Amino acid sequence: MQQNVIITCAVTGNLTTRENHPGLPVTPEEIANACLEAADAGAAIAHIHVRDPVTAKPSMELKYYREVVELIRAKNTALILNVTTGPGGRYHPSDENPAVAGPRTTLMRPEKRVEHIVALKPDIATLDLNTMTFGSEVVINTPANVKIMADIINEAGSKPELEVFDTGHIQLAQDLLKAGVLKSPAMFTIVTGVKYGFPSTTDVMATAARMLPGDAVWTGFGVGRMSFPMAVQAYLLGGHVRVGLEDNSYIAKGVLAKGNGELVERARDLIEKLGGRIAEPSQAREILGLRA
Repeated sequence: MQQNVIITCAVTGNLTTRENHPGLPVTPEEIANACLEAADAGAAIAHIHVRDPVTAKPSMELKYYREVVELIRAKNTALILNVTTGPGGRYHPSDENPAVAGPRTTLMRPEKRVEHIVALKPDIATLDLNTMTFGSEVVINTPANVKIMADIINEAGSKPELEVFDTGHIQLAQDLLKAGVLKSPAMFTIVTGVKYGFPSTTDVMATAARMLPGDAVWTGFGVGRMSFPMAVQAYLLGGHVRVGLEDNSYIAKGVLAKGNGELVERARDLIEKLGGRIAEPSQAREILGLRA
């Protein structure tokens, strides 16, 4: 098990809605405050998506990312910022002709998906390696597009966080590491509980962790009711943990969490009761090889 455990808080995501949780952060100010709240509770990393402040729908607008980052940095310069590049990879086949994109398609050029990373140069930028069925749509991240995004993220000085949802995604990462597209030691996140991907079980998370490069630093998490069980499993298997309203709205069965801070507090409590210690941002930077 890790001597110092990094807690990441994913504060809003792009699928959770205010129907799931009425307190979901939506505006740049709300998202920034949620990140600061998570940091106060013990999170060393904040995972950031942005939304249209009027419609609450997912957004890729640079101005929203910039505002969130500036609001956080005005009050906290230590918190590690992990900014998503996930939006822009979804294809919705239309009912009349699956070769024609339907209204929920967000697919765009890979360069467009990382424009905000070039502009803001966050500590970490997510790099999804999944091509898979996602609800009634398909998420598409071809090896060629992943390479383009990885090159741009590296040039920006950000560290790619490799999100893997199934075993093939780990094999893709291994190939990219061998080709020199990705640098070692790599940072992985094992995502469980997404339908048609890794299920949230001990055996599956352990198998995924064993498939990673020996020098990898990894985080594991589960979605929905498996959020806290998989946080504990990740810790016990030698990884770091992630919680947040992106992944789970509840602190207990039928009881909505007060917010991201309470979810981080619960994860911290579980780890500390098992004898673990929570990493400060400075310790997390050292573990991940990030600039001070």
